[in-house]
Amino acid sequence: MSSLDLGVFGLYLLGVLSIGLYHFFRNTDMEDYYVGGRSMDWKHIGMSVVATDVGGGFSIGLGGLGYTMGLAGSWLLFTGLVGAWLASVLLIPHVKKIDRREGLFTFPDLLRWRYGPVAAALAAVITGIGYLGFTGGQILAGAKLASSTVFQEAPLGFEPMTFSLVVIAGITIAYTMIGGMKAVVYTDSAQWLLLLFGLIFVALPLALIDVGGLAGLRAQLPPAHFDIFSLRPMTFVNWFIAIMPIWFVGMTLYQRIYACRSEKDARKAWYMAGLLEYPVMAFSGVLLGMCARVVHPEVDPESGLPLLIATILPVGAAGLVAAAYFSAIMSTADSCMMAASGNIVSDVLGQSLLRGASDKTMLRASVIATGLVGLAAVFLASSFQNVLQIILHAYTFMVAGLFVPTLGVFFWRKGGSRAAVGSMLAGGGSALVLIIGGWELPGGLEAGAFGIAASLLVYLLLSERKDAAAAEPV
Repeated sequence: MSSLDLGVFGLYLLGVLSIGLYHFFRNTDMEDYYVGGRSMDWKHIGMSVVATDVGGGFSIGLGGLGYTMGLAGSWLLFTGLVGAWLASVLLIPHVKKIDRREGLFTFPDLLRWRYGPVAAALAAVITGIGYLGFTGGQILAGAKLASSTVFQEAPLGFEPMTFSLVVIAGITIAYTMIGGMKAVVYTDSAQWLLLLFGLIFVALPLALIDVGGLAGLRAQLPPAHFDIFSLRPMTFVNWFIAIMPIWFVGMTLYQRIYACRSEKDARKAWYMAGLLEYPVMAFSGVLLGMCARVVHPEVDPESGLPLLIATILPVGAAGLVAAAYFSAIMSTADSCMMAASGNIVSDVLGQSLLRGASDKTMLRASVIATGLVGLAAVFLASSFQNVLQIILHAYTFMVAGLFVPTLGVFFWRKGGSRAAVGSMLAGGGSALVLIIGGWELPGGLEAGAFGIAASLLVYLLLSERKDAAAAEPV
């Protein structure tokens, strides 16, 4: 990249860090750090929701899908639209009603209210592991992008990929640790606007011009790339099972529901997020991936998009678009670190070693926990090669363990602590075994479907009225 591009990119990173530093001096307690004082504007929350859900992993992953399968890859984010809108109708009214009474901080807080401390602690472990995987996927996406664009020649004898991992993780960990939820939401808003501008008004037009427009794209790609229905039904089913339920169990999403002023604001934010995912982000991402296949036909599909940015964009524009993609990556990585540290501090330490601790002590513990989660994610990222694979595995594990007992909070009176704990162990455990085993499963389904089925079966078998928790579903 030119010095101008590096300058643009450097200014972007300094801007992100300055937002984190600003909010560091304004956070006073756990409520500020984890739920933004429960008074955040719905438009900022909506952009933060979509920035967190799509993120760099799906941005780079979408480019890879566009590279390999064309327009049909856009169906991946259609599942996000469905999930967001279903959650706005079925989930948010119930959650905000409970939150107004109980002052919730985390997703396991909701399960503690209904099922008790054991179920909440187990949910904290499952979500903590899941979000560690999410964070690792985002950092790997950032490293792939940086090593192909900004740090093609890394200093001090480092390999570009290794140096990129260190830099991306360092910046993201730093501003998330010091700024908390307000820093995350406001940087997410700015980053999402930058991403939309960079993709729609800079990268996509210039990429289409370079390949000869839509006519040139059609001439150089297989016809199936332009058939939006050129997708195996079972592929869509597996995407739907892995992604749609995350809108009901995602800790990052619950934190944003709690941060909204009201139920009405939260629902507006979720409707907005769904539309930004599909069609806006879905088609922008796959079209750029299709252009990348024309320009770089023989590379790793997930590396095609970063290479496209590095080779076709003019001086200045490359730095802007690279910053846009890094914004997507950071906007998810920061939220995932916040979610995992919230599980550790509020749901594990806050119920044992830090019970009764002062606000200042809890705030310091939160900052330290966020940093440790980030470091663990760097180690995880260095062990994988495929971004989308990490993210979908993490989604599968969380959904299999948590989706059924979460629905039970609101819609099944007979489910108690025993049913919730059993279903979490059965669902999450079976999905994890199937993922690690890597077996070819019946019907073309993937681990998530069998994990959810196991979780549902155990939940129903262990549900009985005399075992129901004192708190009734809402």
